[in-house]
Order: sequence, then structure tokens, then C-alpha cells
Amino acid sequence: MDVCTLGDLLDVVGGPALRLHTAPAGQAAPVTEAVLHDGRTPLPRLPGALLLAVGVPAAEAGPLLRAAAEAGLTGVVVRGEDAPVAEAQEHGVALLSVAEDAPWHRVHLLLASAIAARPAAGTADSGLGDLFALADAIATAAGGATAVEDPRQRILAYSTVPGQPVDEDRRQGILGRQVPASAENTEQYRRLFAADRPLRLPALSDGDLPRLAMPVRAGGETLGSVWVIDSGSLAPDAEDTLAQGASAAALLLLRERAARELARHRGGELLRRLLDGTAADPAAAAERVGVVGPARVAAFVLDSAASVPDAERTALRLLDVVRLQCEARYGRHAGVLADGVVYAVLPGPGERHRRLAEDIVARAGQALRVPVRAALGEVVPDAAGLADSRADADLVLRVLDAELPVATVDEVRPRVTLLRLAEVMGERRELSAGAWRRVLAYDAAHGTEYARTLVCWFDAGCDMAGAARLLAVHPNTCRYRLRQLQQHAGVDLDDPDERLVLWLQLRVLAGLSPAMP
Repeated sequence: MDVCTLGDLLDVVGGPALRLHTAPAGQAAPVTEAVLHDGRTPLPRLPGALLLAVGVPAAEAGPLLRAAAEAGLTGVVVRGEDAPVAEAQEHGVALLSVAEDAPWHRVHLLLASAIAARPAAGTADSGLGDLFALADAIATAAGGATAVEDPRQRILAYSTVPGQPVDEDRRQGILGRQVPASAENTEQYRRLFAADRPLRLPALSDGDLPRLAMPVRAGGETLGSVWVIDSGSLAPDAEDTLAQGASAAALLLLRERAARELARHRGGELLRRLLDGTAADPAAAAERVGVVGPARVAAFVLDSAASVPDAERTALRLLDVVRLQCEARYGRHAGVLADGVVYAVLPGPGERHRRLAEDIVARAGQALRVPVRAALGEVVPDAAGLADSRADADLVLRVLDAELPVATVDEVRPRVTLLRLAEVMGERRELSAGAWRRVLAYDAAHGTEYARTLVCWFDAGCDMAGAARLLAVHPNTCRYRLRQLQQHAGVDLDDPDERLVLWLQLRVLAGLSPAMP
């Protein structure tokens, strides 16, 4: 099982809850546990531990940092912002802080839960196995069959203690992993989630049994509930047992959530590296995020022209929609939000990718009430090409509009090629210099249309009659303009190379086309 690192911990509980001031050993330093410090006792040797400096003002934590270094600890957590960063760097100890008013017991619970959530424990089996063991323990101590549920009445775990009576509701719930819905059930859950202690609830129908139930909460958030069947033989202290069991369930659910979040953060970071081409081993990174064989990058973005009150929150909701649809189609998904764009890696040769993108755009637009656009890059043979496919998708996004909300790079290849060519030419002085600037300057100074006349003549294959039709003028007018242009702007239209470069610069850099009025 992998060891939790300082970086892993910050991924899960970083931000406002936990701030990193310095990490002399880097964020790859292992974090084995979170320990509360009693200033009256010497520090034990706990390599890799994270010390919570209870009762020690942040500004006075210097001696504690020295002691932590000597004890092999990874870091120290202080309360408040006045932290001795220089001393932490001197002793090679990571220094973190929490808010001044953060209760230490809650900080300890949060950090312990995140540290316990190893990357390998991100699967459902690990957390749910602990919940099943807890359900058995509660059932044995309380004297009744027990089930642990999430807030949506989905059964996460249940006891299997022999000889304990169950009823039909219990059997149906276990078979479907969902509590059967009814108006009576809804009322019981309403009462339960309003309670702060174990609640005795009557049987809902003939043949059913009463329940003893307790909500599972952490920090004011309802994480689920624990239910014990009361067949008339519950232990005298069953309520106390259930209350203690609910507290344990809260810790297990927090750990399982932290494991999921950690796995998601790690997968997102790996995918970001694949998409920007910085992954040290693209094949290994791709395998870890579930990308094997041919794939393409799809990019989804909110319509920039739409008014979105909370764009960041809406983008996160868009990420959820994309993940859900990709998961439903492929079983696994690799998606991440970066710079306001949701990127998803779509596996396979690509025949159905466009249809999936259209479905996501339609569903997301309906759910978010904001128009969404989707761009699909080139299909690449393996993970090493995902950065190129992402670059394609980014270019396609720039040419999409309300009339073309979804497109593959092949569908708009000429437009994205000219767009990229304009960027390259604009960055290089030798590619952006030339007679085209003199032509535009002359037009601007004299109110002429020599530049557009040139573009129409070039696009007509240097045919004067064709250019005149595009300009809606007489061919002699075209001849006169081109003679004047050569005289005043120093353009040699007899040189085929100059004609080609001039056409390219006017079309790409100046953005002129025969269709312009």
C-alpha cells in the first residue's frame, strides 16, 4: 500500500482548511499519521508524523520545530498565520497552519481521515469492507441486524450476524442496495435527519419490525444513517452503542470520501501532465488513468458569449456531466477541468466520438442552462500523442460558434490551419514583414481598396474578369487599381513567389477574404 505524502494530504484538505508555508523536503515527504502534542511531555520518535501544536502559539513554535526535526517528524501544524517559516526551513521541517479558530479535535479528525486514505485505498472495497465490519460490530453489541446507509437511502453495508431477525423491507433493501421508497419512509427519514440522538421508529406495516436509528454526521454535514432492527431483544445500552457506532461510521465515510477525492486528484494531475506533454512516462500515466490504445481528446467549454453568474461553479458542473456521460458510455473515464475547459479522453478509433460530444453538449446545455461547445482533436495511436490531440481540440474551440457548436479537427482543418499559421507568422519578424504592410498603409491613407482587389485577383487565379466579378466592378477598374498599386506600394506582381507570399499574408495576417464587403 502506498504511503500518503504531504502533497497527497494537501490535495485532499488543502486550500482554506490547511495552508502550507514551507516544505524543505518537498511535497513527496511521507506523512504517516497526525499526532496531538502535549507540551508537558517529550516528543516520541515518530518518523513521518505530522504534529499538531496544541496550546503552542504559532509565533512561539520555534523550539517545537527543532524538537520535531530531532524526532524525525515530517512537519508541524500551527494555528494562525504568524508562523516561524525561517526556523522551519532551518530545521528541515514542513510548516503548515490552520485557521485561528479551528478546533484542534476537528483538525485532527480531518487530517487523520485524509492520511488514512492511501491511494490504494481509493477503491470501494476497502472503505466498504470496514463499514461491513462496523455493521457486524454494532449488530453484535446492540442485539439487532444493522445497516449503514448514505443520505440517499442507498445501503452501503449491512450486518451478517447469524440468528438476528430481519423483515421484508430489510431483505428488499439488501437485494436492491436501496431502501424501498414510500411516503411513510420519507416521513421517518425527515424525523431522523432532524434528530441529534438515536431515534426509535415504529414498524411501517404489518410484518415489519421497529427500528432504532441514528444519523451519521461530521462537522454539521449529514453523511448517512445507521439502522438497527428492534425485534424486542435489543441490549439495554443499544442507544449508546448506536451513538458510538454512528461516530465510527462518520470517520469511515470521511476516510472513504478522502480516498475517492485523493484518487480523483491524482488522476486529474496525471491527466494534466499527459495533456500538456510533461508526463515522464506517458504509457504508465495513461494506464493509471485508464487510457489504453488509440484515443482522442475532446474539449468542452461554456459559451463565452453567454452570461454565467458563477462560471467556475458552472464549469465544475459541466465536468460532472462530461464524466457521467463518458462513464456511462465507456465504463471508465479520464476527465479534468483546466483553465475553464473540460477535457475528456475518449478511447477507441473514433467513429462515435462526435455523436457522444453532441449528446453531452445537448445534455449539459439543458442541465446548466448555458450553451456548451465541444471540440475534438485528432485520434492518436497511444498516450504519447494526447498532447497533440489536446492542441488540436484547443484550436478547434477557437473557430466554433453558435452555428457550429461541435466539430472535429478534420471538419475545420482549413480554418484551424490558417489560424495556427497566423500565429506562427505573427511571431516571426521575417514572416510578417513585407509589401502587404505597405499596401494596407496606402489604403488607410488614401481610402483605396487595393488590398481587397489583390485578394480577389489572387483568389480568381489572377484572372482579371474573375476578380471583377468578385468586386462587382469593371475589369478595367481592376487593371487600373493593380497598376496603381505596383507604382505606389512597390509590389512586383510579375514575380510568382511575391504573389504567393503577398496573398498568404493578406489572407492570414490581415484576415482579408473575397467575401468581405
